[in-house]
Amino acid sequence: MILDGHDPAAVAQAADILAAGGLLGMPTETVYGLAADATRADAVAAIFAAKGRPSDHPLIVHVAPAEAGQAMPAGVDHFAVDVPAFAQRLVAACWPGPLTLILPRRPGVATASAGGHATIGLRCPSHPVAQALLAACAARGVAGLSAPSANQFGRVSPTTAAHVAAEFDAGLAVLDGGPCAVGIESTIVDCSRGVPVLLRPGAVTRTQVEAACGMALVEPDALDAPSPQASGTLEAHYAPRAKVRLMDAKGLQTGLDLLGAEAAHLAVYARAEVTPRSSKVVVRRMPDDADAAAQQLFAALRTFDAQGVRLIWIEAPPDTPAWEGVHDRLRRAAAA
Repeated sequence: MILDGHDPAAVAQAADILAAGGLLGMPTETVYGLAADATRADAVAAIFAAKGRPSDHPLIVHVAPAEAGQAMPAGVDHFAVDVPAFAQRLVAACWPGPLTLILPRRPGVATASAGGHATIGLRCPSHPVAQALLAACAARGVAGLSAPSANQFGRVSPTTAAHVAAEFDAGLAVLDGGPCAVGIESTIVDCSRGVPVLLRPGAVTRTQVEAACGMALVEPDALDAPSPQASGTLEAHYAPRAKVRLMDAKGLQTGLDLLGAEAAHLAVYARAEVTPRSSKVVVRRMPDDADAAAQQLFAALRTFDAQGVRLIWIEAPPDTPAWEGVHDRLRRAAAA
């Protein structure tokens, strides 16, 4: 069941579903999430069951923006404690937006959402439909929404309401906010160990994070204490049914030449122009712009799966900060 996210009555209906402990597909600027009341263990358990996700793999909790006159969103104080000054600067500079902060969790709050861990991931989305939904939920006593990507665990994230509807039972309500503008999941910065640590790259770049918090990012393996578990950081993730292989442009063309006219069940996604000898090879051009490539990435992978290919060859992204998020998702997809 798809609901019009721009209809206030549909937003109210969606908030009622969540307040009653149900699940909902919700839009954000990054990807669509499978949402539930973050403070209800039974509702959170339903997310894990629907996705086939291990219950100790924590979920990101989405909170409403700060109200006028507030320095921090109320949801931060509800779910987290001992928020360091550099994390507060990140909130001020980057929220609402595609940035998740890992913070010390308030004891006894959202234990199931955090997978039982002492930290919790918080994010304030910028998507207007997500904000309207969060505000409507807050008015019903729901402090935040746990909302991992609305897909089966480890698979390609959805960037349209139709993608979500195709993943789950027809009874799931999906609030349609249009195609996601960012297209890959949020940047994740660990703020629980005294210094900012990048756990997952995304649309908010390293340079932007460092400028916002006034500190240099630290690599996870540079600290003695182990990194907290965080959503979407497993080595193999974001994978289509077809096998993904990353190659440079020369390798793509060489491979196509070797396969020749017999090539089949193969898709190529590249910025460079490539010429297959077989009409059965599916070729799609990757945008040259990193933001556009990110926005289209998951939709392209889903399209290749729908076309029945068994192998996807992808031109590796440039080794530049702007492409780091796309490269991260493709590396994890290829590892699956």
